[in-house]
Amino acid sequence: MVDVYWFGQSSFKIKGKGAQLITDPYDSAFSGLKFPKVEADIVTVSHSHRDHSAVEAVQGNPFVLQGPGEYEVKGISIVGVGSFHDKKEGAERGKNTLYNITIDDLNFAHMGDLGHLLNDSELEELGEVDVLFVPVGGLYTIEADDAAKLVSQIEPKIVVPMHYKIEGLAFQLDGVEKFLKEMGKENLEVQPKLSVSKEKLPEELQVAILEKSK
Repeated sequence: MVDVYWFGQSSFKIKGKGAQLITDPYDSAFSGLKFPKVEADIVTVSHSHRDHSAVEAVQGNPFVLQGPGEYEVKGISIVGVGSFHDKKEGAERGKNTLYNITIDDLNFAHMGDLGHLLNDSELEELGEVDVLFVPVGGLYTIEADDAAKLVSQIEPKIVVPMHYKIEGLAFQLDGVEKFLKEMGKENLEVQPKLSVSKEKLPEELQVAILEKSK
């Protein structure tokens, strides 16, 4: 069983049997959200903006991944795929890295601050996805309608929305409701964590809304 916790923005803790990974740790002063005290074996950084790249906030001397490539650390295989923070090949907001993280036979794909839909080459490089972490708050990333289209492109079993407006966030984003409406998944209960195993993946697409862990 792999447990997933959300810290707000695009930061998650993915806890497997033998290792723990943090995605996109943020600067509390910059984001307005309090980043928890946490250790990790691995940290992935999608891009250099301070609400995604505060590696120093994570304890435990983690191995840090920042960019495309293939990696293997503590039994976790990770593929980083190059992409962009906008629809103009990075001209407005720069580059972004997608990560497909394989831990305990499950594939978790983190989209970072993706600003565009994926082409066939990017989809092939990303590979099979069980759990998709997708930005849905728009303005700086894909909007809710494109996030729903991205889900259709990737075809995961579980979708976890991220990078949307919550209490305390220092800058404007849309809330998660727009995305849920696009997905036809309104009125979902918020969960404290997502626990998932390969054997118990849902047959039909599931959307999981996580509360911010403290």
